[in-house]
Amino acid sequence: MAKVDIAIPCYNYGRFLRACVASVFDQGLADTRVLIIDNASTDDTVEVARALAAEDRRISISAHATNLGPHASFNEGVDWASAEYFTILCSDDLLVPGALASMVAAMDQDPGISFAYGYDVEWNYCDTPHPPVFEAPAAAHWRFREGPEFIYERCRYPDRHVSYGNILTRTSAQKAAGHYRPELAHADDFEMLLRLACFGRVADTRDVVGIRRIHNNNRSQAFIAKRTGHIVERLDAFDSFFRNEGRVLPDAERLHHIARSSLSGQAYWRGIKDLVRGQRSALELLGLSVRLEPMTAVVPPFGYLSRMQRSLFKSIMGLP
Repeated sequence: MAKVDIAIPCYNYGRFLRACVASVFDQGLADTRVLIIDNASTDDTVEVARALAAEDRRISISAHATNLGPHASFNEGVDWASAEYFTILCSDDLLVPGALASMVAAMDQDPGISFAYGYDVEWNYCDTPHPPVFEAPAAAHWRFREGPEFIYERCRYPDRHVSYGNILTRTSAQKAAGHYRPELAHADDFEMLLRLACFGRVADTRDVVGIRRIHNNNRSQAFIAKRTGHIVERLDAFDSFFRNEGRVLPDAERLHHIARSSLSGQAYWRGIKDLVRGQRSALELLGLSVRLEPMTAVVPPFGYLSRMQRSLFKSIMGLP
């Protein structure tokens, strides 16, 4: 079995850290290393990390004297990684049993695969009990695609979510893709996937590989509360990608237009939903939609609407 390096950035999540690390070593992979990167936490994170490192020599600690921001931790992990495979696992999240073995097995089939990913379940940590203990099947059904196909799918469906801890990258591809960009505060991982897809094929499964805790201190909670925040961050990610690595793609201009048009459609129908509900955010969303795709001022983006799943359509329109 190939070796795996896992970086676990942590800031004031000492209460979650032990369970997170346990979910890594419960995978049953002998050749796994963990680097806990503390960003000058004010809670007991460092004490918990040191106790874990004393219990298992596969664990290392990097404790920052000052808070350097999350991207410094992500990029430190990228620089540290030397195993064949690498991932970043947020310290408040968990891997399900068998997840790493399943992803490694998929990537071992083809050295041209840049990264593999699965899906997660949300755990509302404050209000609900732990979700059922899933186990990633050893013989998971994996789909293999060329990188440009993945990029096209992201442009057409930019709202499809893939979490940090659900991704396993080939370290050589991660090194080629480089560091996370600090100017992308919340869509840095989204943009990184676009970059990684430039360096190889992509494997994905519909099976659950992770558990994402939802709690009051999530880094993304304030961001998610802003109605336009998610869309603007995705826009910045696409603009960054097509300004840099993505500019050399044969159909870069067309893909960039598809991405902006898709985000325009998302903003438009969110704006309509808020307008029906009498929310002030409607004008901001509709204005963003027109800015991205001026034709929406005249013709609603029905093409975007037709691509949405029926359940999502019901959610946006507030239907039962």
